[in-house]
Formats: sequence, structure tokens, C-alpha cells
Amino acid sequence: MNDTLTTGLGDELYEALRKGRTVPPLTTRHPDITIDDAYRISLRLLQRREADGERVIGKKIGVTSKAVQDMLDVHQPDFGFLTDAMLFDDGATISLKDYPLIQPRAEGEIAFMLKADLCGPGVTRDDVLAATEWVAPCFEIVDSRIDDWKIRIQDTVADNASCGVFVVGRERVDPRKLDLAAVRMEMFRNGERAGSGVGAAVQGHPAEAVAWLANTLGEFGIPFRKGELILSGSLAPLVPATAGDRFTMQIDGLGSCSIAFA
Repeated sequence: MNDTLTTGLGDELYEALRKGRTVPPLTTRHPDITIDDAYRISLRLLQRREADGERVIGKKIGVTSKAVQDMLDVHQPDFGFLTDAMLFDDGATISLKDYPLIQPRAEGEIAFMLKADLCGPGVTRDDVLAATEWVAPCFEIVDSRIDDWKIRIQDTVADNASCGVFVVGRERVDPRKLDLAAVRMEMFRNGERAGSGVGAAVQGHPAEAVAWLANTLGEFGIPFRKGELILSGSLAPLVPATAGDRFTMQIDGLGSCSIAFA
């Protein structure tokens, strides 16, 4: 795929993001698109957002758990960039009229705040834990600019790993003081149980997912930086979000987090 086409598709996804609309799947229009092509498209999308003044504050891992892979029929992880414009306060209410979310779904995750740089290849789970200042519960609201979530891996990669917005809980916990693989999350929508999962659902251990991303990005020459947030992937299947919904979660040993929509 030539540079003109990848630039054009990145611009198309940027316009879809800004105008709150979807586009036909890239993979149906360009069946020969590769994952490398898709990452080049995503970098163009990011370039446009940075030109608007957005600043990268972290990275996210997507499609890490089997439950989410089965739901989306995408069977390998991907990654995207987090910007300051995506971050909302814990407990925030987001107006779906004012913020251009299109077909949002809620994910309950564990967020990692880095206190040291990490750059793959060769990063291990232990390296991640040693480089992490704190972990906290997190809601990522994923959103697809692709029609009806009809995505293959190349579609979601190009679309910044289907990232929408996110909130991080207020509690800060040393990840070395608990077994992140064993922690359990309970998620609720409007007070009713909407999902549950354990840390091991994410690549066997959330820090393993973070190590995977550090090593994958290392192949592109992209490091993790001190002070970045890394979202490690959903512990349970995605839950659709609509106006009037309020989501809360509790993760053993990590505390709570919430987000609402109007």
C-alpha cells in the first residue's frame, strides 16, 4: 500500500472521528491491506490529532483476552496511542451529544503508570513490574469508526485500536504487593452486574500484556516513557454504552472506578 493511500485512509478515519460517523471497513475495500499498512494509517491518524494540539500520554493494548477476541472475531492483540484529550476524571459524565463517540462499549481494565522507560525487545513481566510506579482500575470506552464494528485486525489497528476515551480510578497501588493475575473485577451498569473477570484473562497476567506491547513497539523503535499510562486490556467482554448509562467497577485490592453517559 503506497504512502498516498495510507495517508488518505488516515485522513478518512480522522474525519470520521471528528464528525462522529463511521466508514466502511478498510479490509473490504482494500483486501490486500497488511498489519504494517494499518499501523502506518494509525500513525497518520495520530499525526492529525497531534496537529490539533493533542498530546500522547500513553498507550493501550487491545484484544488481549479470549472473551474480547471471540466477541470481535479478532484473534491477536493490537495497540493504540492515548492522548490527553481522551482522558476524563474518574466519575465523569460524558455527553454523547457533545463528545463524538459513535458506538461506544465499556471495558474494565488495569492501568499501569510507568516510573521508568522501557524499550523492547527482551522486556519481561518482571521488568514491567519493576518499572511501574502504580496500578489502578480503569474504564476504557472503546469506539469504532468502522461500520457496525465489522472489523478485522487491520481495521482496528488502523483505527487506533478502536480507542475512544478512558478514566482511571483514584487509588494508587504498588503492583508488587498483590498478585495481578488473581485479582477479580466486578463491573456494573446502572447498578446491575454487567461482567466480571480476573487478571489472568489478559495474556495470563496483565504485566505480560504490557511486556508484549513494549516488545512489539520496540520493533518499531517506539519506547515506553517514564510517566506514561499503559492500559493492559479488558478483563471481561465489552458492554455497549448508551446515554443514561452509569458504569462502576471494583477490582480486588485496587479499588473502584466509574463513568457515566448523558
